[in-house]
Amino acid sequence: MRTLYLFSSAASPVFDIARVVEDAQADGWDVCLGLTPTAARWLDRSLDGLAALTGHPVRWDYKLPGEPDVWPKPDAILVAPATFSTINAWALGITDKFVVGVVAEGIGKRIPMVAMPCVNAAYVQHPQFERSVETLRGAGVTVLYGEGGFVPNQPGQGDPGAYPWRAALDAVRDLPPGA
Repeated sequence: MRTLYLFSSAASPVFDIARVVEDAQADGWDVCLGLTPTAARWLDRSLDGLAALTGHPVRWDYKLPGEPDVWPKPDAILVAPATFSTINAWALGITDKFVVGVVAEGIGKRIPMVAMPCVNAAYVQHPQFERSVETLRGAGVTVLYGEGGFVPNQPGQGDPGAYPWRAALDAVRDLPPGA
């Protein structure tokens, strides 16, 4: 069985993460769930159940030096929903958050990765966002942004139920094997 790291930021589609884990498992993945600290806080009451569902501890912080890694090595990584902050931090190499550190290093390790943003139309007007998307694409990350992926909504107008999770899972399934 192939291992998928599913990394999620604090955006409203994260509340569907248990269903997404189940869908990924139905696609044949062993899923390890990583969250940004804010997403972990949002899902605090569900963390034990999510750990039971995946069979792995849910992680949102770096392990201490010398501690063993509790997850198997990934065959692929899906970062979704990826907030404005997560996309920009990843592209800029700002690795103070566990999930961003893993995916920043994942570029160098040539781990196949997919990112799907969840940002509103006001955020995408910031000049750094497009640069970050292009930086990640240039580094080999499949970024599902625009037609066929995530299309931004007006601030306050998002529909978490319309987030295209299936497109993200299909893109991960279709990734070529890593190095």
